[in-house]
Amino acid sequence: MSRPEDLPDFRNPPLVETVLSLQFEPIEGLTAAHVGLLWQRFRKELPLIEEYAPLAPVVETFGPPSPPQAQVTIEERPPAPRLWFLNEAKSELIQVQSDRFIHNWRRTAKDQPYPRFEPIREKFRQEVSVFEQFLKEEGFQPLEVNQCEVTYVNHIEPGAVWEGHGQLEKVVRIWAGLPERAFLPEPENAAATLRFIMRDETRAPLGRLHVLLQPAWRKTDNAPILTLNLTARGAPFSEGIDGAFQFFDLGREWIVKGFADLTTPEMHAAWGRSDA
Repeated sequence: MSRPEDLPDFRNPPLVETVLSLQFEPIEGLTAAHVGLLWQRFRKELPLIEEYAPLAPVVETFGPPSPPQAQVTIEERPPAPRLWFLNEAKSELIQVQSDRFIHNWRRTAKDQPYPRFEPIREKFRQEVSVFEQFLKEEGFQPLEVNQCEVTYVNHIEPGAVWEGHGQLEKVVRIWAGLPERAFLPEPENAAATLRFIMRDETRAPLGRLHVLLQPAWRKTDNAPILTLNLTARGAPFSEGIDGAFQFFDLGREWIVKGFADLTTPEMHAAWGRSDA
């Protein structure tokens, strides 16, 4: 798979993590012991293992919001944990739980290059095939994917364009800033949350792009940074894994083009945009 030519391109993007996630109907009977057996098929490349609480299911719905309803469930046994399989550098990992299969690429060193979406997508496709074969051999039901997610996590560091958390207008186009002679000083910090409906040519909803911009501080020296997370989530285009990966491609397009729309030309120059 080659990179689409119409996508914005940056030589030095602020991207620190890319996530591809499949959510499916819970696999009845899948325990931590089974996931441990699955790990043996990935252990050569991902020799480390960690345990976390499971993620809650998330489904994009459309139409008027429904009033919240209280739900009470009684569990006969505690939920199976979410297990991570990691490489030695902890830059790549697989997450597995009874209704999720996830691949993460993470930047763990400042000079670590981003491998680009296509190789990450291809690796995840191979990992999903291994998972499907494992389920078949162990007598489990085939995957029934109900939601797909693509997430890009960006850490925007200060420099010549911006210096403090209150200068969002220098980083993103959705923030106008205060007038020149405003009474108020520059904000101490600011954040933004946006949602965009992804539609097909008939205007039918396919999913949503979620954008979260927040202030943060760099761990090494407490310098101000901005985190810009973009998540595209929706149902697969058709039954089977191919329909899920078609959504991944659309989600990636919305994220990359949306990132370019939301950020300023000054930041594009700092990141080395080469397609404008």
